[in-house]
Amino acid sequence: MATSLTWHCHGFDGFSIHTLYAALALRDRVFVVEQDSIYGDIDGVDPDCLHLCAYDGQGRLAAYARLIAPGDKYEGASAIGRVVLEPALRGTGLGKALLAEAVRQCESHWPDSPVMLSAQADKLGFYQTFGFKAVSEPYDDGGILHVTMRRD
Repeated sequence: MATSLTWHCHGFDGFSIHTLYAALALRDRVFVVEQDSIYGDIDGVDPDCLHLCAYDGQGRLAAYARLIAPGDKYEGASAIGRVVLEPALRGTGLGKALLAEAVRQCESHWPDSPVMLSAQADKLGFYQTFGFKAVSEPYDDGGILHVTMRRD
């Protein structure tokens, strides 16, 4: 699956109306509706982020993550957030490809910065395979337990 994708990493102005709608719709479908988590996904952070999007051969959004510059979320560290896949594509290896590309993009844009993220507690093992280590106790975020993780 991951080899048939086209990756784009761009600022907020790099979205067309249609690609922005697709990203926000995917985030809403998974984070708010599927995970039954009531929180403000439109949080004012998107205009200042880089947006990593993977499109399939038909130009449909398959995966998404937002990348946050050092200091904007975590002091001295960049951040990966809103990591999400099209639900029908789970189990295809796309999650690994997305996280690997997100880490690569963070290291490329902010080479002297560690990378941090807020992981859902039940997915710690997945993030640990990419070198992330827990640096907080579990905390509630939108009704789901999360743990802050760091990759040096």
